[in-house]
Amino acid sequence: MQVDTPQVLFKNRHLGRPATLAEYRAGGGYEALAATIGKRTPAEVLQLVLDADLRGRGGAGFPAGRKWQGVPTDHVGTRYVVVNTDEMEPGTFKDRILVNADPHLVIEGIVLCAYSIGASEGVFFIRPSYEGDAELIEQECRVAREHGYLGNNILGSDFSFDLHVHRSAGRYICGEASAQIKAISGLRPNPRKGGPRTAVKGLWDCPTIVNNLETLANLPGIVRNGPAWFKALARSATGSGTKLYSVSGQVARPGCYELPIGVTIREIIFEHAGGMAPGKTFKTVIPGGASTPFLPEALLDLEMDFDPMRAAGQRFGTASLMVFDQGTCLVGATLSLMEFFARESCGWCTPCREGIPAIRELLRRIEGGQGTEEHIQMLTDLLPVLDKAYCAFAPGAAEPVRGLLTHFMNEVNAHIVQKRCPFGNPPPTLRGKACGTRPIQFGPTPCPEDQCPI
Repeated sequence: MQVDTPQVLFKNRHLGRPATLAEYRAGGGYEALAATIGKRTPAEVLQLVLDADLRGRGGAGFPAGRKWQGVPTDHVGTRYVVVNTDEMEPGTFKDRILVNADPHLVIEGIVLCAYSIGASEGVFFIRPSYEGDAELIEQECRVAREHGYLGNNILGSDFSFDLHVHRSAGRYICGEASAQIKAISGLRPNPRKGGPRTAVKGLWDCPTIVNNLETLANLPGIVRNGPAWFKALARSATGSGTKLYSVSGQVARPGCYELPIGVTIREIIFEHAGGMAPGKTFKTVIPGGASTPFLPEALLDLEMDFDPMRAAGQRFGTASLMVFDQGTCLVGATLSLMEFFARESCGWCTPCREGIPAIRELLRRIEGGQGTEEHIQMLTDLLPVLDKAYCAFAPGAAEPVRGLLTHFMNEVNAHIVQKRCPFGNPPPTLRGKACGTRPIQFGPTPCPEDQCPI
């Protein structure tokens, strides 16, 4: 679909194939790198990124330039850039689309980041189900080396940097920066809390910058066109640049769209994604990926930008919209998300290891018609416990539940009053015999199907 907004990241997007090096260069590709290496200092590149107010596109929204400022300038030895392409969050698929659209845009952005922080080695960390993308990046890295854009003495300068692809073991927690560094190192990928930041002591105890793939893909445009150009791409007063919005669920045209930061949720769904699928009526949307809360119809005109979303009690996240229609049971949908989060927890800290399965079990009971008012209070009490977890995984998992209880309490109550799912969903498997009468037993494994009492 053609859209009337500048296409920066998707400028060279073609149906069914990635852009070639020749196509990328024809549109100004690698001009930013050629105008930088040997002509600008690393500090000047960093200042461009700071002035552009480029915020991380992986979910947290932390300013990229401020992260880079954490790298010690007096470090003697190797510095690393780690490109986070793990993308294990349900509903999020923008990085896969971007790699397949314009791999050399991604490579140029990585090299510019490396030049700014003085890195000589890069790791392209990618989820295992993206094997085709991993092979594509490996292939295009070879092409970039052949043309002097990667490897030793880039463009005839004294700057050298190379990029290697690392395939993830395939767990969600590997997308967390400190856990990702451990995963690359061959260690148990649990998050690290306290101590020096990864920018100071990361991969192999060397300074390491971990950035999302989409974040780094913005660098060639910023360096070539300037911070003012980048900020002007946004619609909102606090935004900068464009954003890749993944849209899935009950819409007419699910897909990935490049639109300005600050575009409204209503416009994304009802204009670019074609509105609701035939015969479907809008009910709610998770706007920023699975670890963000349900958003009611009253907030559809909210700007998709970090600050406006936060002010409204929402999260911008990865800007991955999952759209639900009136025929969807939101208790069941939330339970499905909790099944995912319970499975993907690394199990390192108690609030996450025990809290998420506890919430899952409560939702199973409510969805299966065994819920009580006491279970609602237990859910409410558990949510603050997840906020005390070791990393952002458990607080993110709590968000859909928080949205359910805030905006769709009528559905929860209907399950309890009617003692069944009002949408006709079959009861989920609950753990333990006589699930409706025995105390709740929390844990990761449901009872076998042939022993389920429901």
